Amino acid sequence: MYLLVNILGVFVYLGIAFLFSKNKKDINWRSIIVVLVINLFFAWILTGFSWGRDAVKAAADGFNWLVQVSYTGIAFALPSWVHVKQMDFVTSSLLPILMIVPLFDILTYIGILPWVIKWVGRGLSFITGQPKFESFFAVEMMFLGNTEAIAVSTLQLKQMSARRNLTIALMSMSCVTASIIGAYTQMVPGQYVLTAIPLNVLNAIIVTNMLNPVKVTPEEDTIAKMSSSNAAAEEAGDVSADGHREPFFSFLGDSILGAGRLILIITANVIAFVALAALIDKVLQLFNPWLTLEHILGIFMFPFAWLMGLDVSHAFDFAQFMGTKLVTNEFVVMGKIASTINNTHIFAPHYQAQLTVFLTSFANFSTTGMIIGAFKGIVDKEKNDLISKNVGIMLLSGILVSLMSAGIVGLFVW
Repeated sequence: MYLLVNILGVFVYLGIAFLFSKNKKDINWRSIIVVLVINLFFAWILTGFSWGRDAVKAAADGFNWLVQVSYTGIAFALPSWVHVKQMDFVTSSLLPILMIVPLFDILTYIGILPWVIKWVGRGLSFITGQPKFESFFAVEMMFLGNTEAIAVSTLQLKQMSARRNLTIALMSMSCVTASIIGAYTQMVPGQYVLTAIPLNVLNAIIVTNMLNPVKVTPEEDTIAKMSSSNAAAEEAGDVSADGHREPFFSFLGDSILGAGRLILIITANVIAFVALAALIDKVLQLFNPWLTLEHILGIFMFPFAWLMGLDVSHAFDFAQFMGTKLVTNEFVVMGKIASTINNTHIFAPHYQAQLTVFLTSFANFSTTGMIIGAFKGIVDKEKNDLISKNVGIMLLSGILVSLMSAGIVGLFVW
């Protein structure tokens, strides 16, 4: 019975995405079906075979190494910020942008990144039926993180339409950062953390294609290059009026300054969003000490937790963890369950796998602030306004991707 409920749940989550779709007639159903089949295959491989998890871990280790290198520069200027047991959010997640963004900009400047995007995107686009850049971005954000992936895609985002920028914003709700995958695996079962990462990518493609379907013409389905002489590239300062690239060190200096400005914008948005959520809790508690966003969302999320194939008591606990994650972040919940999650007498394998997968993403209220802040520092007002007007859809996208990933993993783990 619970397996049937779990299967029903996956279709309900897809139905919700269809219900809130901005343009139902343009949904690419062929792509949805193909990616869903791939999703099921990946879930089976990654839950049943160790070599599948090893491949994901190797890729994550590569990105994590890159972030660790960035800490060398941070430690030179701010050693007391790095050489601590637990670095704060700005130091661990945002300051690495100061190295990662210029590095990827250099790869763009010399033509390597556009070449990779072109061929990786072309392969994924052929399989999934999605545009080349959106296909590559789905993989890029799997390890690089939302703000970093957005930041290193500056040139592309400036040249894309507002609707396609919104698609990227929706996708960005479902990523993680390689630098904290190791921290996840120390608190919850690592095999399910690594399983969640590629499933989130595939489900992000499915959900965003349903919520915000955009038809991209062959002329629009291109990869931005530094040598482009169009108006967008010129306005961004990437090329001069005659189509020539600016001198390398001038370009690099602008890239570093842009990365620094981006960090400040993201930090300001995160502080504001988290503080406003706390203020709402304080106001609600004036009426009843029990009232918090966490509890309200927990009650609201109960039906979706039950559709995971859980009994009523476990579904209620699961829903409370969902609410906590959405209002705060995944680390808060992982910290609460770290000492018991591996005890199968407390957490059955099915519950354990689904909860771990659901938690493995940045989908929460504060992430919307990070994404809006990232785009505000990159794209023009028209594109940023469209993204800012769709905060609700962004949050819905992140929740649905997490539900889809957890629901699909649950089909194979009992």
